[in-house]
Amino acid sequence: MIFHSPLGMMAIYPLENRFERAVLPQTVDGIIVLGGAIDTELSRERGHVELESSGDRLISFVTLARRFPSARLVYSGGSARVLAGGSAEAGFIPALLEDLGIPPERLTLENRSRNTFENLLYTRDLVKPAPGERWVMITSAFHMPRAMGIARKLGWDLLAWPVDYNSGSRADLFDFTGLARSNFRALENAMKEWAGLVAYRAMGRSSDLFPAP
Repeated sequence: MIFHSPLGMMAIYPLENRFERAVLPQTVDGIIVLGGAIDTELSRERGHVELESSGDRLISFVTLARRFPSARLVYSGGSARVLAGGSAEAGFIPALLEDLGIPPERLTLENRSRNTFENLLYTRDLVKPAPGERWVMITSAFHMPRAMGIARKLGWDLLAWPVDYNSGSRADLFDFTGLARSNFRALENAMKEWAGLVAYRAMGRSSDLFPAP
């Protein structure tokens, strides 16, 4: 019964609407996309790239890469498996982006990270952003508050570019006719993010409990 209620949308709506897309300047120095767009194990087994439900991250990455042709491009995605043996997501990216018209020489890969904190930490250490540089971060909208909190804790002021929305208008919060599968996915993602926000703040990895613009 719970999966036919709007509980999932209610839980994910405040996460997805915490950060709006930044008003981007005429030029940016770099564009970062956080991993999660590719199903690494299925891609390895099938021999070609298979996207996850968060594939919007990759689409926006390519779109902004074309909009800002001089920007540095960083794909941050290792393996979420704590133990060795998982396929690093970043390894699938160069050939795919080249097929989509993005020259591989523009791309920097971060392939060691296992979680969001390591995404931002290793990427910052890799690109060594100079003071005043303007970098854009792409990730799913529900994931943006936690990612921004980590970046701020690391002293990195990023421009938010949220994608991959689950919820629409506030009216959706009272819609009991939605698909159970969509509501379950939204609830699952929201529970993970709310728990992650609390945990990262408790561990000192985030600037705030619920980061805001």
